[in-house]
Amino acid sequence: MSASPTTSRNGGMAQSTSIPSRVLARMKRRWVRSRHKLEIWVRFFRELRTLKKQLGPDNKVFPFGKLYPCLDDRSSESGMGRGAYFHQDLLAARRIHSNRPAVHLDVGSRIDGFVAHVASFRPIQVIDVRPLSSNIANVTFVQMDMMGEIAGDWVGCCDSLSCLHVLEHFGLGRYGDAVQWNGHLIGLENLRKLLKQRGKLYLSVPIGPQRIEFNAHRVFCLEYLLELFHGKFAIDCFSFVDDAGDLHEGVDLTDEGVTTNFGCTCGCGIFELTKS
Repeated sequence: MSASPTTSRNGGMAQSTSIPSRVLARMKRRWVRSRHKLEIWVRFFRELRTLKKQLGPDNKVFPFGKLYPCLDDRSSESGMGRGAYFHQDLLAARRIHSNRPAVHLDVGSRIDGFVAHVASFRPIQVIDVRPLSSNIANVTFVQMDMMGEIAGDWVGCCDSLSCLHVLEHFGLGRYGDAVQWNGHLIGLENLRKLLKQRGKLYLSVPIGPQRIEFNAHRVFCLEYLLELFHGKFAIDCFSFVDDAGDLHEGVDLTDEGVTTNFGCTCGCGIFELTKS
């Protein structure tokens, strides 16, 4: 005999009580996370109790203050050696140390990254549209808007110049500069004016399919960048940081690589250029 469908007391068909597999999987993940967090807190208080027992009731050298749980450091790595800023700052600082310019000037790069690296071994002048209130050894700061005219005494003022992850912001208003669609062109021309003939420019920008992500930045395709540099700068070396944050140093600018932006959607192109 075939099984007849079950009915509820009110005569309707009984509803299935099975739980979909995706819901079960989600419940399991939440349970695992909750159990892991509980284990971390149990270990925290167990180790706190152990430390208090070791110190004893007469401890006066290091009295306990408020609890300050740091629960994830045990399972994390010792640091992160990846990403555009990490690699570009170290690479450009290394090249400047190797090339030993007479005067190095920076426009807008990170103070707590690249500028600090360079200032550890030589003087560096820094220009930014925003003020800098900190006094830093080996760093001379000037507040200046690179979207304006370059004063005569700044023209040809240095034989070495850096602008790391900055040019893409020019003209988008993010840092208080005027909104101007061709801000990157004005910025690049002004960078060129700052350099002496045959001077070095260390330049990095986001690379990938060309677009504006307002008001964060522009992303440049390599074909466009090469057009901008033509006749103005010679490319001495090209490196890039891919979308995963890994550095590829001293890469040949092949036709395929340029056309595909070396597979980057929003990577970082790092150029060592010489003013033509």
